[in-house]
Amino acid sequence: MKRAKQQDIFTGRSPGQAVPEARQLRKLAGDWLKLRRADAELSQADLAARLGLKYYTFISQVENGFSRVPTEIMGAWANELGIEQGAFAKHLLMYYEPELHRLLFGAESK
Repeated sequence: MKRAKQQDIFTGRSPGQAVPEARQLRKLAGDWLKLRRADAELSQADLAARLGLKYYTFISQVENGFSRVPTEIMGAWANELGIEQGAFAKHLLMYYEPELHRLLFGAESK
């Protein structure tokens, strides 16, 4: 069986073609992050400053599903929200990499 040129071997999608639900999942992650930030009584500007980010608008981009929490600052982000780092990363993995989360942790509820 021949595949179309440059299709992903596992999904059959062309490179750069996003999973339709990926944006929706990032938005759900952002909603969760926004609630946690509100629980910590931090503004977007406060959180950005504590994380050493130059622009608070990055927090907005993450919370609106246009970006993800970068792995290199995930631990610091968790600390600022008062969440254990491993639990924070595991929760975000459900949204950012749901299949990897399933493989690592099995089917768990959000």
